[in-house]
Amino acid sequence: MPFLTIAFPVFDPIAIALGPIVIRWYALAYIGGIVLGWVYARALIKRERLWGGPSPVYLLQFDDFILWVTLGIILGGRTGYVLFYNLDFFVAHPAEILELWKGGMSFHGGFLGCVVAVMAFAWKRGISVLSLGDITCAVGPIGLLLGRLANFINSELWGRPADASVPWAMVFPNGGPQPRHPSQLYEAGLEGIVLFLILALMIRAGALKRPGLILGAFIFFYALARITGEFFREPDPQLGFLWGGLTMGMLLSVPMIVVGLVLMVLAWRKPPRHAAVSPEPQPSKA
Repeated sequence: MPFLTIAFPVFDPIAIALGPIVIRWYALAYIGGIVLGWVYARALIKRERLWGGPSPVYLLQFDDFILWVTLGIILGGRTGYVLFYNLDFFVAHPAEILELWKGGMSFHGGFLGCVVAVMAFAWKRGISVLSLGDITCAVGPIGLLLGRLANFINSELWGRPADASVPWAMVFPNGGPQPRHPSQLYEAGLEGIVLFLILALMIRAGALKRPGLILGAFIFFYALARITGEFFREPDPQLGFLWGGLTMGMLLSVPMIVVGLVLMVLAWRKPPRHAAVSPEPQPSKA
């Protein structure tokens, strides 16, 4: 055991208990992510300078969209976990698919659920799919940060065993006696803080004027952050390491790199919204 191993600060997974009403930190992370994301998205929509004019998505439209995206996150996240990470178990115990309070959500499934919600809402309201996707992805790192912190509080999804060169390694109460990387905190930093800052700087530089650019950047940089984090994270025990020593999280993130790059290139090749068009030169008259 490393000399400077840190003892895991055991948290109660239940944040609030009022009689039969129990609210867990995991649920608060989702609620907080959605609420804070909604507040930040409204602030972006109001700033016409970021869009080169009025936002293509109105405030009332985005307010209505919150319910759609919430359902997309929950239904997609749970479906992704069932299909990608624990299908055999849920085939044998189908009733437990609905027991969300026991944990078990997949980012990749939740993201696909968001994509469906964005496309369906944009089609129904006649607004830009790419611009709505940009707003949704701009606020996404807030939820990712809170979700990873909730993983840490719950002492789940901990990291791989660490050696003496990692003085911040922790012994998780359900992770055996070996000190491990606090990979939840690594992912919170990369997927939450770093990704948020990258997207915020891009927005400040005018990325929202090119529909699809923030969407593509989110997909691309999230995939890089997730793959990096997976090198320190213990793979799910029911899956272990897959082809070539890769994890399921890595394999699901690889296509995102390609999709993100394609979206960014396509967005960059189009002129920015509301850009002034220079008049064509007129032939001079003698």
